[in-house]
Amino acid sequence: MKTMRRLLFALVLILSAYIANAQVANHAIGLRLGGGHGFGTEISYQHGLSDMNRLEFDLGMHSGPDYNAWGLAGIYQWVWNIDGGFNWFAGAGGRIGSWSWDHTKYNGLDNGGLFLSVVGDIGIEYAFPIGIQLGLDARPEIGLLNHGDSYNTNIAFSVRYQF
Repeated sequence: MKTMRRLLFALVLILSAYIANAQVANHAIGLRLGGGHGFGTEISYQHGLSDMNRLEFDLGMHSGPDYNAWGLAGIYQWVWNIDGGFNWFAGAGGRIGSWSWDHTKYNGLDNGGLFLSVVGDIGIEYAFPIGIQLGLDARPEIGLLNHGDSYNTNIAFSVRYQF
């Protein structure tokens, strides 16, 4: 009986995803304003693949007196409609980039290199009829190669124009 309930729940979830079509925009471009261990402001582009799927690419750069970095995230996302222009989404992908940290004036050391990580993404968004999209998402990240911390989470607010 318990297995039957789980099967029924899974079937209802799958059917509701197809019934509640999100109508993903063909393209959207804008800014992703993040925090945490991300790169602050990122240039963000979304490319619609179907009514419920899209790719998102985010390019961020960060520099300071002793630190320079860039990172490119690529994420495949599933989008579900909640009501009207209000959607929620989830996705998975990766991030690659380079970083350089100069400690020579403190302890004679500098460090840097290429990094690679696996990322997830979950969030909500609202698309206004005039083409403006506002979103809020959380992006957990697990470092695979040359990553300072093995786990980070970046929370961001996005503003994009859909076309």
